Amino acid sequence: MEQLVEIIRAVGRRLVEAQPKEHSVGNTVRKVLHHIREEYQTATRGTTVSTTQTDISIAKFVLQGQPRKHAAIPKTESKTTLKENDPDDPDSFARGLKPVLMEAIQDVLDELETVYDNISKNAKDHIHSDEIILTLGMSKTVESFLKAAAHARNYTVIVAETAPSYDGREMAQSLSSAGISTFLVPDSSIFALMSRVNKVILGAHVILANGGMFAISGSLIAATAARAHSTPVVVCAGQFKLTPLWNLYHEYGALDFGNPNDVLGFENGDLLDKVEVVNPYYDYVQPELIDAYITNDGDHPPSSIYRLLKETYDDEDNEL
Repeated sequence: MEQLVEIIRAVGRRLVEAQPKEHSVGNTVRKVLHHIREEYQTATRGTTVSTTQTDISIAKFVLQGQPRKHAAIPKTESKTTLKENDPDDPDSFARGLKPVLMEAIQDVLDELETVYDNISKNAKDHIHSDEIILTLGMSKTVESFLKAAAHARNYTVIVAETAPSYDGREMAQSLSSAGISTFLVPDSSIFALMSRVNKVILGAHVILANGGMFAISGSLIAATAARAHSTPVVVCAGQFKLTPLWNLYHEYGALDFGNPNDVLGFENGDLLDKVEVVNPYYDYVQPELIDAYITNDGDHPPSSIYRLLKETYDDEDNEL
């Protein structure tokens, strides 16, 4: 089993190294590994599989490029009754375990494909009629969530432009096309409008083990303004964005920076020599500024994220 796990971890490391800050890739690999270990332990529970036989079987399982022709496994045979002790066929354990592992991996894929629907199914319980919602940027998860709520509620959405990317314009256009009352405002209006806002709904790029998150630049401004006005801040994100990684210097050491020319162009001449332009792509939002995470597996406070990580991933996979 260790050979199969190591092969998957090696592939995961290559994917993570290709884009270290796209944490969802590593998280998905960790979840696959968790499911594989779980199914293997279920299949071998209460049995006495010799180490040599298991190593041989798993090794052959890994090397199987195409399924070999063999007798069909009887339909009455369950996951927990694999023929791992057949002395005449040492490869029977791997052959029986393979479809079980494939099914477990398919469960992960199915979860990714249905994440928007599962997050949005309870949207009407979080958004009430005549509420004013503030959001920013273009998040597919938040977009689906707001559109789902619109089937049962009449409410208004204020969308910040989210300069310098101006992704908020795309979000505003999409929501307006769906018949939702939508207002597009500049980022500088967030604090002034917050006293009229009932709820702030944000997307997340990655959710960290301490309950904080990285989100599109401007999210920290919105969350801080919401705290000043005691406005709830809700984050919509799939559980595949939960990552066991964290450090003590989020604000400084883990930010992506965009092109400074998007903020202050070269046409400004001498001004460029007098200022230092920083264009962070993500903000780090502390857990104390967030009231709840809405995921495809229910709603959770930031303080529960660490427990969710323990249930979702294995400790040995924190570092791939």
